[in-house]
Amino acid sequence: MGLISFLKEAGEKMLHGGADVTTTAATAAATPVPDGADEGLRAKERTLERAILDYMAAQNLPTSGVTVRFESASARVYLSGTVPDQQTREKMILCSGNVQGVEHVDDGLVLRGGDGAESQWYTVQSGDSLSKIAQDMYGDDSRYNTIFEANQPMLSDPNQIYPGQKLRIPARA
Repeated sequence: MGLISFLKEAGEKMLHGGADVTTTAATAAATPVPDGADEGLRAKERTLERAILDYMAAQNLPTSGVTVRFESASARVYLSGTVPDQQTREKMILCSGNVQGVEHVDDGLVLRGGDGAESQWYTVQSGDSLSKIAQDMYGDDSRYNTIFEANQPMLSDPNQIYPGQKLRIPARA
């Protein structure tokens, strides 16, 4: 799949203060860094990596053999490892990218069972609802549940989406 872009300011707050890791990186790039600051930044990056893996596991996604690496300077998550299917791959990308402070996910995941049909990606706009998105994508607003189910368990309520959130839109069946 390659590189998928997300809205850096939107998403789950995995750390207290949300964007602290990327703010620290931006500050470090613009000013001299005192000795030891790089270790502190890397510790924050590792904390976010662990939080993303824990979030994936909480979504019942198989994380064994999956590696998450966060690079704060580029606000990029790198995913690697092997996953069972395309749906799992896409949900892992969403779990990694719909995080405040993450702007890109570099997908290096390999499918165990070969390639599957890829979903489309949709970035929620202000005023959107799943019904409106279903109408735009499928020509049928009653197919909102298809989108809801494709994004579960990350979505727990079809009425709770937010601008900037990226959703999986399965191919028309």
